Amino acid sequence: MLQPYRDVLARPGALAFSSTGVLARMPMSMVGIGIVLMVEAIYDSYGLAGRVSAVFVVAQAVGSPQIARLVDRYGQARVMRPALLTSAAGIALLVLAATLHAHPAWLYAAAVLAGATIGSFGALVRARWNHALGDDPRGVHTAFSLESALDELVFVVGPVLATVLATSVAPSAGLVVPVVAMLVGGLAFLAQRRTEPPAAGTRTTGDGSHGTVLRSPGMVVLVLVFVGMGAIFGATDVATVAFAEEAGRPALAGAVLAVFALGSLVSGLLYGARHWTSPLHLRFALGVIALAVGVCAFFLAQSLAVLAVVMFVVGFAIAPSIINGNALVQGLVPPGRLTEGLTWVSTALGVGVSVGSSVAGSRIDAGGAHAGFLVVVVAGAGALVATLVALPVLRPRPDAGTPAAAPGDAAPGAGGEVRQGEVRQVEDLSPSATGGASVAACETASEVAPRRETPGA
Repeated sequence: MLQPYRDVLARPGALAFSSTGVLARMPMSMVGIGIVLMVEAIYDSYGLAGRVSAVFVVAQAVGSPQIARLVDRYGQARVMRPALLTSAAGIALLVLAATLHAHPAWLYAAAVLAGATIGSFGALVRARWNHALGDDPRGVHTAFSLESALDELVFVVGPVLATVLATSVAPSAGLVVPVVAMLVGGLAFLAQRRTEPPAAGTRTTGDGSHGTVLRSPGMVVLVLVFVGMGAIFGATDVATVAFAEEAGRPALAGAVLAVFALGSLVSGLLYGARHWTSPLHLRFALGVIALAVGVCAFFLAQSLAVLAVVMFVVGFAIAPSIINGNALVQGLVPPGRLTEGLTWVSTALGVGVSVGSSVAGSRIDAGGAHAGFLVVVVAGAGALVATLVALPVLRPRPDAGTPAAAPGDAAPGAGGEVRQGEVRQVEDLSPSATGGASVAACETASEVAPRRETPGA
């Protein structure tokens, strides 16, 4: 199973930019919760903590796609070095302001500065993979699967690490560590110029390289679906914490959430080790269906043990859905706009997390943990409806970039020849006759679930 991953990581420079990229994106799972923990501890206000965190997320949602457009136009290092230093300065200012117990206005200002300039290193890493493996569509599929699994690893380790640091070392420690990781990993990543994708420059190509990628109806659908998926994750985090507290075992909340991410990590690795022939947009829909239906079981769980088992199984639908969503971006945007497109879906996920956690928190205050899980169900239903209603527009556009072709090139046809205007998905070149993210999830889950005890079931 690991051989496909060994093959892609053996490419020149691949292991270096992938590993430093993991370190650089530690903030995506630590800064939000770090802000909440620090502000609440110092100002004794969950309300203020939530508002400052929300300001950071909104600023990131507005700023990251704009930074991505500049990256596509001028190059990763030229744009992201000053952006990275500015964002780190913003987080440092936030820590300083909170430590001095400054007026909340300073907290908001620092959160805006940090969020608007932080960018998306996940999108930068995937753009490098696409550049490095443009001649190997199966390799791109494996590489994107690897990065999704690494994202899940970040979300397994990050929140737990931020919580331990903030509660055991100092309230601000949960933010200091991600800043250091971002600077060390980010600067090391950007120093690797040989693997950096070429900048599109200011040339006019007539391929839709100007304006916003959201002019594509398919991209709008993807953004909406990813907001819904993010809301699932955000609401699940808050509802799980409340559920653990109601069960008298608050310390187990982090472990249960880690099991959720672990299921996704395993499925991402399994999914990336295989290649698929079924249409990519249909497999994306199947993954969203599996996720939306699966989270309904959270509402029915009556014990932490049952919830953990259910989360592990449902987690198998997460990584394949995100992998397929990122792959769809390549078929929906012009070749020179890939970083921007990937950043939009990444940002949408973050916005959804913020919205989901906020709404779930208010519902939990009114009706307990199961009211929070009801928000999870509603978010899943919203993502499902958006996917099914707009499924036809998720087909790739004729002039879009694909993993089978480097930017600006036509896709290779059968036998290796180039056919003008032909677009093929990564998995179209695969020999596997089985298909579907949910199929992979269900197959693996069916092997795992019977071996696990489910107390209270």
